[in-house]
Amino acid sequence: MTRVKPAAEPRTRARRMTLLPLVGALYFMVSGGPYGLEELAHKVGFAAGIAVLVGTPLVWSLPTALMVGELAAALPEEGGYYAWVRRALGPFWGYQEAWLSLAASVYDMGIYPTLFDLYLGRLSPTLGASPLAIGVLVVAAGAAYNLAGARAVGAGSAIMTALLLGPFAVLAALAFFGHTPAAAPVAHAESAPDLAGGVLIAMWNYMGWDNASTVAGEVDRPQRTYPRAVLLALALIALAYVVPFAAMRAAGVDPSEWDTGAWADVARTFGGAPLAVAVVLGGMISSFGMFNALCLSYSRLPAVLAEDGYLPRVFTRRLKDGAPWVAVLACSAIWTLSLGLSFERLVSLDILLYGTSLVLELVALVVLRVREPDLPRPFRIPGGSAGAVVVCIGPVVLLGLALLKNLHEEIAGMNALVFGLGIMLLGPVAYLVSRRRRA
Repeated sequence: MTRVKPAAEPRTRARRMTLLPLVGALYFMVSGGPYGLEELAHKVGFAAGIAVLVGTPLVWSLPTALMVGELAAALPEEGGYYAWVRRALGPFWGYQEAWLSLAASVYDMGIYPTLFDLYLGRLSPTLGASPLAIGVLVVAAGAAYNLAGARAVGAGSAIMTALLLGPFAVLAALAFFGHTPAAAPVAHAESAPDLAGGVLIAMWNYMGWDNASTVAGEVDRPQRTYPRAVLLALALIALAYVVPFAAMRAAGVDPSEWDTGAWADVARTFGGAPLAVAVVLGGMISSFGMFNALCLSYSRLPAVLAEDGYLPRVFTRRLKDGAPWVAVLACSAIWTLSLGLSFERLVSLDILLYGTSLVLELVALVVLRVREPDLPRPFRIPGGSAGAVVVCIGPVVLLGLALLKNLHEEIAGMNALVFGLGIMLLGPVAYLVSRRRRA
């Protein structure tokens, strides 16, 4: 009784996440807006970029979203993908799933406070000159927000989604409806596109559909809410990517010199300083929103691991709104230490760690179809077991191509693949240590 009551008591229906807050949280866990697509425009141009942004989710995001919809509805347990893999493949592989996700978070979560500081520097170079201090404040603010519970994070994410997309809606309208910019855009010349590099960037920007599954215990009617939320979020994200690209294409903007921050520059061209400032503020909202939503996702893993005996019981402690406050603070402390790491997006490392965890989830999908055909599935991928297998093909193929693309990337003077494999091999060691402690 004492083990179940503290976790279940705070999660009254009135405090659970409903559809729109879950869509908002998913939006930031996966996307955070068109920020980050500048390199895609530079690599392939707007026309090919639109094709990549439309095609990639059909092969990469839609299958993953369908998988999340089925498993989250069938097994709406806190811990999400950890619980799915544990049930299908056993405790060892369930632990590896959690290990891969938490290890990836160390390299991922330090990026968003740094991006926040970069956008802040565009508004005030003086404030942006203290990246470590600003990063610590962003981490602290995200932790404090998460202590208010999943419902508060989801509701805030929905509001922030509207705020950051507003400037892009204005920019797209100005470009589409023939507004004459202060400096006329230059029609770009088509060059040989780097389609493989473009697809890799699109994969990055469509990655993370399973993150919201870890808070299933705090979602209202998860069997119905999850499938609807992931499909709505997928449509919203694709639309928010494609429409600005189409607007830039229609206006004849030259993407050949685009890099991080180009959205603010083109906003100034079409709408002057006010629109540019709005886009920069949207970048700050995007950075904080992504950190905030992913903190919600990752912090549930230590709490569930502690409930299963793999971490000290102190990680199971919760506030009245259900937030595992010890896990939130511990994760935030570790992410604060990662602020000193390189700013570069270690795409190859993230693809390897996230990709391996995603493969385990896809395997769990198929195994559960075979072993537990009678498991109630309020949402089911059509086509029976064969349909479940077909859904897995696209993501696995793209992951293989992504690894080949980054086979020779280096991290700290070491091959990125070797570095990532080293992190993965520490997982079984950590499991043995945790299992001994559990015994």
